[in-house]
Amino acid sequence: MPGNSVATVDGEAVSKTDFSHWLAVAAKSSGQPNAAVPDPESDYVKCVAAKRKATPAPAKGQPKVTDAQLKTQCKQEYDQLRNQVLQLLISFKWIQGEADTMKVAVTDAEVKKSFDTQKKQSFPKDADYKKFLSTSGQTEADILQRVKLDLLSNKIRDKVVKGKDTVSDAAIADFYNKNKARFAQPEKRDLRVVLTKDKATADKARAALDSGDSWATVAKKYSIDDTSKAAGGKLPAQAKGTLDKELDTAVFSASKNELEGPIKTQYGYYVFTVTAITAASQQTLAEAKETIKQTLQSQNQQKALDTFVKDFTKRWKDKTECSKGYTTSDCKNGPKATPTPTAPATDPTQQVPTDPSQQAPTQEAPAATATPSK
Repeated sequence: MPGNSVATVDGEAVSKTDFSHWLAVAAKSSGQPNAAVPDPESDYVKCVAAKRKATPAPAKGQPKVTDAQLKTQCKQEYDQLRNQVLQLLISFKWIQGEADTMKVAVTDAEVKKSFDTQKKQSFPKDADYKKFLSTSGQTEADILQRVKLDLLSNKIRDKVVKGKDTVSDAAIADFYNKNKARFAQPEKRDLRVVLTKDKATADKARAALDSGDSWATVAKKYSIDDTSKAAGGKLPAQAKGTLDKELDTAVFSASKNELEGPIKTQYGYYVFTVTAITAASQQTLAEAKETIKQTLQSQNQQKALDTFVKDFTKRWKDKTECSKGYTTSDCKNGPKATPTPTAPATDPTQQVPTDPSQQAPTQEAPAATATPSK
């Protein structure tokens, strides 16, 4: 391991100079332009002193924050920044290395075009862009590097999924036959209802309707269901199987325009009438074909990406050695990664993480919105 490096990837060094630079960027990206990187080399003496100065005096009767507690905070902050920066710098090497292996490249013209577009969107005024560079600690070369890696990531992804959008008619038909319920619409019925707390009140509501009172009048007087009450008792498009069990059975066995109830349910007593019936329907294979095709294309592409990322991560982790004090889960000699439901941050099929702290400034630099999420 070269003495001036924090890690090597396939024999290529990640220099301490780059690490220190991006560590300062990460600290500033926390939202505090003058934020300093915690100082492990001096056992966090400066960091503790700064925190002590910024820590307000405790309220009466409350204990004073100890130096040991402040030191713990400093160490936690440093470890978080260190891991984020190492992840970023290692990802640069992994993605560039994979691009070289796959013979994927981007030209300087492509990088400049993407950079200019994003810069114009994020910073209409050049003065704002220069201010961002000053406050973030980044250089234009840093941003161009991130834009380049972002473009490489996209090209790698395109190459991985190329040809995976081919779906046969047989596969579409098989999916349709196994998932017919997904392309069916159940019977639906529009209703007018009155819901009451007890049967006696429900009987009164039904008697009023039988005598010719309007649904709006009866619902307003007797119903406890605010939604249907406000609509004159209307309850539109209820699908079979979605109502309370007792009510569902009664509704879908009732004749149209016949007054029914009271029906006892867990919510109270219903008096209702069915005002419209929409018959159940089933999409044909021809009607569902395009939707199924898109679904299978997406599944095939995602499967290809998942397989690739798993292999990519293993291959490049095996090529990554980290110096003592700089080991992370991306290092062959580092701790095991904590399982998460998301893809690895160095997944080259996703956009490159462009800010080591994952906290973009108020006005973002070009490509600063990219995040390594699935």
